[in-house]
Amino acid sequence: MTGSTPTPQELLAIAIDVAREAADTAYRMRAAGVEVAATKSTITDVVTAADRAVERQVLDALATIRPDDSVLGEEYGAGAPGATGSGVRWIVDPIDGTVNYLYGLAHSAVSLAAEVGGVVVAGVVRNVFTGEEWTATLGGGAWRAGQRLRCSTETDLGQALVATGFGYDAARRSHQARVVAGLISHVRDIRRLGAAALDLCLTAEGRVDAYFEKGLAAWDQAAGGLVASEAGLRVAGLRGLPAGPDLVIAAPEALFAPLHDRLDDLDAAGGP
Repeated sequence: MTGSTPTPQELLAIAIDVAREAADTAYRMRAAGVEVAATKSTITDVVTAADRAVERQVLDALATIRPDDSVLGEEYGAGAPGATGSGVRWIVDPIDGTVNYLYGLAHSAVSLAAEVGGVVVAGVVRNVFTGEEWTATLGGGAWRAGQRLRCSTETDLGQALVATGFGYDAARRSHQARVVAGLISHVRDIRRLGAAALDLCLTAEGRVDAYFEKGLAAWDQAAGGLVASEAGLRVAGLRGLPAGPDLVIAAPEALFAPLHDRLDDLDAAGGP
């Protein structure tokens, strides 16, 4: 499959196989005990030995299957040395929700997406603990357990269950807490579950109605964002900007504008 541009379905098949094996490794390593290997942005932003081992496993697997592709990973950055020519880039979060993983909370996942020409065309998110798996291809819909996903049909922001997340930096969390305080009386309730990729997937199937978060990296949203958009959610940032580090909003069309406007008023993309 290295001689021509693969289809999204072909890339998804690879992603599923690689992600399943990676999730199995993460599960076994969690059962054996978690070792904190390092911290990143703050002392609370941990990296476990499993994060590194799982990402290395994914890099090695992709290098074997598609050696001309490039890879962007959370732990090793732009890995896959010498991979330049295929136009395909893989984006991997080896363990999304590392703090949940550290504490044994069953809300963490392996996230793996494939880009072609800078556009995400295939993605899979697999819960490390439960084995739940969400997949999507560009134009091919979003799926879990053989069922095509459709987002919430809620039209009233005041009745919407909204998920979000917080950063590791204390100043950023303080700003995000003020945003939540200004939003919570305008929605049904807020949920903070601790793994962006899974939050996007839960929003895709209507287990929450909408989601927003500041500070997401490409690996946090690549696969989950595709699942969300293919399930009918509008995935974007504020004021016409694309979803990105400043803000990601994923909501049904009927909820997007009122949620967007409230978040804009609260300066959700601002702060540290």
